[in-house]
Amino acid sequence: MNTQLILNYLKDLSNHNEREWYHAHKTEYKEANAEFELLLHELIMKIGEFDSSILHNQPKDLTFKLVRDTRFSNDKSPYNPAFRAHISSKGKLPVPVGYYLMIKPEGQSFLGGGLFADMFKDATAMVRDYIAANGREWEEILGNPDFQKYFTVKGTALKRVPAGYDREHPQAEFLKFKSWYLEYPVADAEFGDGEAFLHHAVRIFQIMKPFNDYLNRALADFRMPERK
Repeated sequence: MNTQLILNYLKDLSNHNEREWYHAHKTEYKEANAEFELLLHELIMKIGEFDSSILHNQPKDLTFKLVRDTRFSNDKSPYNPAFRAHISSKGKLPVPVGYYLMIKPEGQSFLGGGLFADMFKDATAMVRDYIAANGREWEEILGNPDFQKYFTVKGTALKRVPAGYDREHPQAEFLKFKSWYLEYPVADAEFGDGEAFLHHAVRIFQIMKPFNDYLNRALADFRMPERK
């Protein structure tokens, strides 16, 4: 798989973020997208060796569109020059949480995991309740040397522990969070060797799996809101 071709196309799109250029270079887009789907196929197979729940996924069902919604943005660029995908037991839905990949030029690429969607108040409450009741397990996951080597838990957070939770709880800082996620940055140069990138990405995703598993246990009863 040619991960450098993916990055090269995205760099070109970033430099020519116009509808005319995009449509004039549809062939290059199709080639880059095919390589991205091949990468996702390989990731599914390799991740499936330690997380079989994701093996049923098809790459084309896991990706996100390049087109941006510019209605409420000052930036009217029509495209987001990034190939993105979320691999979980239910595809690209934000819950259950899974393995997120974004390839974007200029050092903006990353491998991610955890709960990014803090707009779902029920999900936030479920995770807070679970951390409050299972703080020691949370601490053990975050205290793992491999986890600490690669990750710091990120997320939007309140200034104070919300009402109903113990302010002196050992995990009080994490009870303030509304989302809990991980981001491992990937430099542009790392896409030069597709096989090396694949191997490293799988290793990173394997290290984050206990974190994802913990959140998914917390979110076991969560249901995505129905679209009206």
